[in-house]
Amino acid sequence: MTTASRSTPTRGAAEPAPAPRATARSAARLAKRVAEGEPALGRARRVGRMLRTLAATHPDAHCELDFTTPLELAVATVLSAQSTDKMVNSVTPALFRRYPTALDYAQADRAELEEMIHSTGFFRNKASSLIGLGAAVVEKHGGELPRTLEELVALPGIGRKTANVILGNAFGVPGITVDTHFGRLVRRWGWTEEEDPVKVEHAIGALVPKRDWTMVSHYVIFHGRRVCHARKPACGACSLSADCPTFGAGPTDPMKAAALVKGPSRAHLLEIVGIPDDDAPAPVGREDADAP
Repeated sequence: MTTASRSTPTRGAAEPAPAPRATARSAARLAKRVAEGEPALGRARRVGRMLRTLAATHPDAHCELDFTTPLELAVATVLSAQSTDKMVNSVTPALFRRYPTALDYAQADRAELEEMIHSTGFFRNKASSLIGLGAAVVEKHGGELPRTLEELVALPGIGRKTANVILGNAFGVPGITVDTHFGRLVRRWGWTEEEDPVKVEHAIGALVPKRDWTMVSHYVIFHGRRVCHARKPACGACSLSADCPTFGAGPTDPMKAAALVKGPSRAHLLEIVGIPDDDAPAPVGREDADAP
């Protein structure tokens, strides 16, 4: 299945060149500047460079939950809590066939619904959310998912993060999705020091043009899952290294870092930093960044 709507990044006629690699000295200078209070203009310029590099690094960035309608995306996003996109996508084809409308969820047999979503975890709470979501959409919105943040967050199981996912990817309304990956990375990169998701959303929204809010969420999440892992980031194989104040948190040796890069676009991710995929060791084990 494909997304019903997808924002596209703002780019020039040619793809921007990846940022140059960091050195220990340049990384130390940047880390000191950020720690001492990076000037607002300098931070904005650095974030702009990183965004252009992310667009070139992850041209395939998109919502990784499968859906064809706004309601399907809402359901998939509810199921994604404490689960993985891959797990949710394995469940939703049968679920969407069984419950194609909001009324179907409102009238669902709880035991049957719980059984169908059991593998995504927390299935009892999620079943309650989906039944309540269906009932609210039918009763308050004529069976059609609403298109505003205020109306979406009033629905059962829909928080601000979920609402922004729906707005940006199903309705084409710009929104920044602050999940665990996003918050971790923007703090690691020195874009903000905020911890509260809503404050993070507003801080990044002030740095990034509104038209790019949906795509910046995808770029950051893609990079977190493929390169900038939580416990051991692939610093030596990262296209953002020259603008990252925490360069060195993971291995800086290109070959050691290359072993941590993962995902279907691995060859491209290595090529963009000048590491031939044929020479790089394959990833070993499962990186924690993909965990819920």
